[in-house]
Amino acid sequence: MATDYDAPRKNDDDTESIEVLKERTPEVTSVSSELDADDHSDSFAIPDSVAEDADVIVVPKQEDEFTCSECFIVKHRSQKAKKNGKYGPVCTDCAA
Repeated sequence: MATDYDAPRKNDDDTESIEVLKERTPEVTSVSSELDADDHSDSFAIPDSVAEDADVIVVPKQEDEFTCSECFIVKHRSQKAKKNGKYGPVCTDCAA
């Protein structure tokens, strides 16, 4: 038997109203409404102030260091690959 796939489909579901369809579909809830803020309030506490011991001294790039053009990490010249990459010097990790 041949089937005409271009013919409009008609079945019993076409006669239902929009209200009936809305009642059948579950409501979409957001993730934030599903999570209870009281359950996680102590695990995500942010300190009011940061200890001064956390200060970091940034040292500029030294003469015997280079910046890899692939991973952008400053490395010692002993980690420089023999061949340069497409955009400049590459470390041995990125060259592999």
